[in-house]
Amino acid sequence: MSGSAQTPQPPYYAVIFTSQRTEGDNGYGKMADRMVELASRQKGFLGVESARDEQLGITVSYWDSLESIRAWKENAAHRTAQDRGKAEWYKSFALRVCKVERDDFFEI
Repeated sequence: MSGSAQTPQPPYYAVIFTSQRTEGDNGYGKMADRMVELASRQKGFLGVESARDEQLGITVSYWDSLESIRAWKENAAHRTAQDRGKAEWYKSFALRVCKVERDDFFEI
């Protein structure tokens, strides 16, 4: 994924997902793409930014409310992806939910 998400004026919410992957793709790439596409259709979704190298991945999704985040967490397809992630794709992961109070953007 390239570029920065186009977010509204704060406040809004960020979900930060940091992970260390297991070896091999094992369907991960396809599922990750599907989750971004599905999340983008969810009420309250504002955007996503993601970066990954061989060691670490960070995905930040932006939402208009805590209720929208809860609804995405409970989405059936997302629950399936979560279960596969725990069983197959991740050595470890962390999930953080933050309220964005300030948003400055600079472009050259």
